[in-house]
Amino acid sequence: MIQQRIVLLSAAGLASALVLAACSSSTDMASSGTSPGSTAPAATPTTAAPAATRSATSAPGGSDASGSGHLDTTTMLMAKAVNGADSVVTDDKGLTLYRYDKDEADPSKWTCAGACTKTWMPVMEKDSVQTMGVSKSLLGTVHRDGLKQLTLGGWPLYRYVGDTQSGQLNGQAKDKMWYAVTPSGEKSTSTG
Repeated sequence: MIQQRIVLLSAAGLASALVLAACSSSTDMASSGTSPGSTAPAATPTTAAPAATRSATSAPGGSDASGSGHLDTTTMLMAKAVNGADSVVTDDKGLTLYRYDKDEADPSKWTCAGACTKTWMPVMEKDSVQTMGVSKSLLGTVHRDGLKQLTLGGWPLYRYVGDTQSGQLNGQAKDKMWYAVTPSGEKSTSTG
């Protein structure tokens, strides 16, 4: 008799748990806009996230190893006509890449550091980088705080915080020192 009660109470407890789980699940689905039996909507890709949420490497919070700024990674460099400019190099998100006149191409050397990297984010190598319309022979890296910053034609590459969507060229000729980089590593002369 006691064993029967234990079995019945266990079954009742299990049934209650299932009912509560089902209620919770249908509430979650209603608030997320899905119905039972359907899957949650897939995340739609965006062309670019704001700088604070883009993928970062190295130290926590998206800063470089010295904590002085932001570093972004890319898996693709491609030649693309952007905002009326001749062909410039963009990353895997379609964001324009830039070079800095104060950097040096031979040997590759970066000078943008500290607060500069909050506006001009160094593009770091992530695994291997694919190219489309950009010669792999022109790609290289320069060491930056224990990581590798991508170079093109010897020039270290950067993203501009003001370019938040694919196809923008907002950093072109900033301070007469920052220019979109062409597939040959030269600076773009476009006024975009």
